[in-house]
Amino acid sequence: MTASRFSFSPESLRDLAAQVLELARAGGASAAETEVSEGIGQTVSVRRGEVETLEYNKDKGIGVTVYIGRRRGHASTSDFSREALASTVDKALAIARFTAEDDCAGLADAELLARELPELDLHHPWAIDVEASVELARACEAAAFGVDARINNSEGASVSVQEGQFVYANSLGFMGGYPSSRHSVSCAVIAEEDGAMQRDYWYTTARDAADLDAAEDVGRRAGGRTVRRLGGRKLSTRQCPVLFEAPVATGLIASYVSAVSGGHLYRKSSFLLDSLGQAVFPAFVQIQERPFLPKGLASAPFDSEGVATRDRDVVKDGVVAGYFLSSYSARKLGMQSTGNAGGNHNLIVPATGEDFAALLKKMGSGLLVTELLGHGLNMVTGDYSRGAAGFWVEDGEIAYPVEEITVAGNLRDMFRGIAAIGTDVEVRGSRRVGSILVERMTVAGD
Repeated sequence: MTASRFSFSPESLRDLAAQVLELARAGGASAAETEVSEGIGQTVSVRRGEVETLEYNKDKGIGVTVYIGRRRGHASTSDFSREALASTVDKALAIARFTAEDDCAGLADAELLARELPELDLHHPWAIDVEASVELARACEAAAFGVDARINNSEGASVSVQEGQFVYANSLGFMGGYPSSRHSVSCAVIAEEDGAMQRDYWYTTARDAADLDAAEDVGRRAGGRTVRRLGGRKLSTRQCPVLFEAPVATGLIASYVSAVSGGHLYRKSSFLLDSLGQAVFPAFVQIQERPFLPKGLASAPFDSEGVATRDRDVVKDGVVAGYFLSSYSARKLGMQSTGNAGGNHNLIVPATGEDFAALLKKMGSGLLVTELLGHGLNMVTGDYSRGAAGFWVEDGEIAYPVEEITVAGNLRDMFRGIAAIGTDVEVRGSRRVGSILVERMTVAGD
C-alpha cells in the first residue's frame, strides 16, 4: 500500500473545505468549521492457518458545524459532490435555527489556533500485499502454537494496515491537516489443561511498520501469556498490595484523565472537582503531555478545533497542574482551552526506577493484575470495582495464577497509594506508563 492509494490530493481536501465554509457563509452562518477526511486500509485475519477474513476499507466524509450567533447545527455527508455539500450545509443551518442558544458555543478562540504545524513523521505507508499479510499472520499464529502443546485452539492472528488524511478548517482563517498511518499485528490463542481453558493475546502497533515487533515475537508472547494462566485458582477475600501490569495500568491513567476532563468537570460529575493545584498523587508522580513526539500514536500539532497543542506538565510533583479542556468545556468553567478537544495527546508517566522484577520484590506478597473485566467505576465518587485475573505473588515471586476475583477501592485512595511505577513502559497507545504498584486494595474472592 502506498500514498497513491488515496483518492484525493491534499489540495483537493483543502478545496472541499473551502467550498463548505463559503456555502456556510452564503447561507447565513456567522461562523463555521469543517473536517474533510479520507481513510483506506486492509485487514487480514487467519485462524488455525486458514484465511478467515479479508477486509478492505475505503471511507471518506465531510462534517460541517455552523453557528448562527450562539445557535449550533451539525451535519455530515460522504458525498463530495457540490450538490451534496450544499445540502449538508443547509441541513446544518436548519438545525442551528431550531436550536436553543448556548453562550459557550462557538469556534475556538482565534488567538489559540495553531500557527505553526511541525512535521511529526506520522505517515508511513506499508507496501504489503494481501498474500504477504496472510503469510505474516500465519507465522504469528504458528509461533503461538509452537509455545506449548496445551495451546490447542486459536481466535486468530491478524495484520492490519491503515492510512488516513484530513483537513480541518474554520471561518477564522485556520486550515490545516496531514496524513497519518497506523499498522498492527495481533494474535489470540486458547490453551487447555484438565478440561479447563484459558485465553490470552498480544499485539503490536505503530505508525511505521518498521517499528512493529516481529510477528513471531507477537505470537510467542500471546502463547506464553495464555499458557501461564492455566491452573487458575480463586482467592479468599483480603486486603493486600496490587500491582497493575503496564497494559492494565494505562487504564488507571485513563481514569485520571477522564476525571479532570472538561465534560465531567463542568457537569460536576467528577470526584476530582476543583482539584487544580491540589495533591492527588504522591510527590514522586509526574504526568507530562508531549504532543510532538515523532511517530507518536497520539501526536498532533493541533486538536480537533485547530487549537495549538503544547508540551506541558499535567501533574507536577503529585499536584494537578492542568485539566484537559476543549473550547466549550473551558468556557463552561471560565477557563481557556488546553488543546484537548478530541482527547489527550501522548502522556508520559516517568518510572520510579524499578523494573518489573523489582516491583514484584517491592510488593512482597500481593496480587498481580494482568486483566480487568467490566466497567465498575463511579466517576462521581471515585468508587472502583472491577473483575480481574492475574497471579498471586509470594515473597516477590509469582506463585500461581488466579481468576474469578474482584479488585475494589476508591480512586482517590488508589492514586494516593501508588508506591512505585515500573520501567516496563507500555508504548502502544496515548498513555505511556509502566506497571503501577498500589499499596493496598480489597481483593474479593471466595
